[in-house]
Amino acid sequence: MIKRLYLFGLTAVFFAVAAPTQAQKTLIISSWAPPTHLTNSIVWPTWGKWVEDATEGRVTTKIEYKLAPPPKQFDLVRDGVAHATWIFHGYNTRYVATQAVEMPNLGTNAESASVAYWRVHEKYLAKANEHKGVTLIGLSSHGPAVIQTKTPLGDLSELSSLKIRVPGGVGSKVGKALGVTAVKLPAPKVYEALNSGVADGIFMPIETQKSFRLKEVVPYVTIMPGGLYYGSFGYLLNTDFLNSLSEKDQKAIMNVSGEKLARLAGKAWDDADTAGHANALAAGTTVSTASHAIHAAYLDLMAPVEAAWVEEISGKGIDGKAALEELRSIARSNP
Repeated sequence: MIKRLYLFGLTAVFFAVAAPTQAQKTLIISSWAPPTHLTNSIVWPTWGKWVEDATEGRVTTKIEYKLAPPPKQFDLVRDGVAHATWIFHGYNTRYVATQAVEMPNLGTNAESASVAYWRVHEKYLAKANEHKGVTLIGLSSHGPAVIQTKTPLGDLSELSSLKIRVPGGVGSKVGKALGVTAVKLPAPKVYEALNSGVADGIFMPIETQKSFRLKEVVPYVTIMPGGLYYGSFGYLLNTDFLNSLSEKDQKAIMNVSGEKLARLAGKAWDDADTAGHANALAAGTTVSTASHAIHAAYLDLMAPVEAAWVEEISGKGIDGKAALEELRSIARSNP
């Protein structure tokens, strides 16, 4: 009996020593939006679960808030203060290639736009190397932006007398083409700006009627057929953190990122738009669609903006016209 116990003990010790162990790592995600935002309540937690499952628990995730303002998130991850983050490209003028998905009249939802965006980035836009210094793990777009105002909008020319919050990127170019007095500030400050009179209106997706309570301050929504514009987001990972993992875990994380992450984020934006639209109507917001004539006039105004982007991105060695054509073709096919 004693001999048997002795042998059992030796066997247990052998397996304890022989079994390879790898320390669990926590991937810190920096987020600049509140915990209730869809990116923090849906996108990051879902992706985090994918990462944990794919690495068999060796990598877990944790969201940290208020580490830096939105425009500083890239630097935060590049410098290793956090391991991952998400950025809105319109907050920084360094991003040009990413404006492809932002162009008006894409004519689809956020999920299809995001999937198409990732595929076209891989084929065309990555050549611009605009995320140098970090590892890009995903891209997405919010749904089509709409015009939200305090008073009814009869014609596009009426916007020229209004102070409109614009987001940067193509959204700002839209404002310039429409002759608005542009108000630039981060998304979390829009309610205060509208409520205080700093802004008379805003260009943002309809989901903000609910998520930012904009139904309380801009009760008139005008939908532009095909989309006023779209918005580009990037999901970033610190390269040193990624390289610190085993090759197996690096591959596992990348396998649950890319197009899979793009689709996840896009679907979350679509669900938020559906909820926001319903919430706006229930609250008494007047939601109308621009007429065919207004839509045609808008596209005429935006044609030079698109042409200028194609020319600018061509200077970076990218066929902008082909990229836009393929982006729209894929997005409208509902991939």
